[in-house]
Amino acid sequence: MDLGCETIQIFVKNNNQWNGKPLVDEEVEAFRNARQASPIGPVVAHASYLINLAALNPETLEKSRVSLTDELDRCDRLGLDGLVLHPGAHVGAGETAGIDLVARSLDAVLSKTRGSTPVLLENTAGQGTVLGHDLAQLAEIIERCEHSSRLGVCLDTCHAFAAGYAVHEPDGYDSFWEEVEATVGLAAVRCLHLNDSLKPLASRRDRHANAGSGEMGEEVFRRLMNDPALARVPMILETPRGEDGEGHRRDLDLLRRLRETGVS
Repeated sequence: MDLGCETIQIFVKNNNQWNGKPLVDEEVEAFRNARQASPIGPVVAHASYLINLAALNPETLEKSRVSLTDELDRCDRLGLDGLVLHPGAHVGAGETAGIDLVARSLDAVLSKTRGSTPVLLENTAGQGTVLGHDLAQLAEIIERCEHSSRLGVCLDTCHAFAAGYAVHEPDGYDSFWEEVEATVGLAAVRCLHLNDSLKPLASRRDRHANAGSGEMGEEVFRRLMNDPALARVPMILETPRGEDGEGHRRDLDLLRRLRETGVS
């Protein structure tokens, strides 16, 4: 299906398994050649959903660190522009302890990887004990990490909305980006996930909807598509494809129309 994408997000192995089939040189070469021949610009990967860098179970923590190390090595071989990662869940240890363990886990991984692919910490909706629903938490993880130069941020609009950031309102949109600048810094934002939300503001529920079809509405996406500060930031859809499989095409058509018509 030709969607005319300008940027894409991929998985570098099965996202619901700890181990993956090793990449062979022929596959790596074929991917790099195909990318070079395509009009697609930035390509980022999303890390396995199993990874929890704040896990209290020693076996799960070790598997998470090994898996992240492997995925970063795969990203380096493929020449990707970033690896998006959910920070993790503290599973009852508390946010302070969880943040500290995530930072220590990142240091343990990054000290073993020789490549340059940045880890892009993604903000979360805040369900359960998941970390990263507050921008200040992402900033603290980065600050505590000795390898902070290898870290960036991926911001998900649905997650921000579900966490309580009123990005769908003009004042809330401005306040959100002011907080981004005051915490992680706008320069750290290396990727955006453009998702609407099935659930209301501050629901703490991570349920994506097609752009403009959920609780957030169209106008926030118009602002995002026309914000000069975000002009060079890759924007990725993680929205439902729908029963007809055309959800992404409809979302892309909407976003392109909003970009062409500008801010109202």
